Amino acid sequence: MDDLLTGPQAAELCGVSPTTIRSWKNRGELKAAALDEQGRPMYRHLDVALAERSTRDRAGRTYGQHGA
Repeated sequence: MDDLLTGPQAAELCGVSPTTIRSWKNRGELKAAALDEQGRPMYRHLDVALAERSTRDRAGRTYGQHGA
């Protein structure tokens, strides 16, 4: 599972909180590709990037913009 990300890793990659990743998952914007040994969701890099882009596009934000 080297190419998969945990929720906290996905959050760090996107510059959001792990709670945001869970929200994306709960809203169906991000699907888990697998579960780890403890049953926690693991995400593909591409799926995380697409969920981030979709969310930022809907919010009217630009990439790399923090709190502006």
